[in-house]
Amino acid sequence: MRVPIFRVFIAGQKRRVTPKIKREMRWRSAVEPVIGHVKSEHRMGRNYLWHRQGDAINAVLAAAGYNFRLLIRWLRLLLFPFLIAVFRPIQVVVA
Repeated sequence: MRVPIFRVFIAGQKRRVTPKIKREMRWRSAVEPVIGHVKSEHRMGRNYLWHRQGDAINAVLAAAGYNFRLLIRWLRLLLFPFLIAVFRPIQVVVA
């Protein structure tokens, strides 16, 4: 049986870092803050569901909550100026 060999890459490392590894490290640095946010704000810190299926359900529900929050924020930014323009009181000019 062959044991897999793992390599550890550290941020700022210059030697033996290929463009593919650099791209993967950039992707990881973009994803990790999202994972931290989901764990703290969307109840991913502790899983109250059973077994592997419960783990999967918990992850899907947390991701759905995160995406729903982004959707609500996007709709608020998109619709708020529209609603202000529609419901702005009409100014009557008396001459």
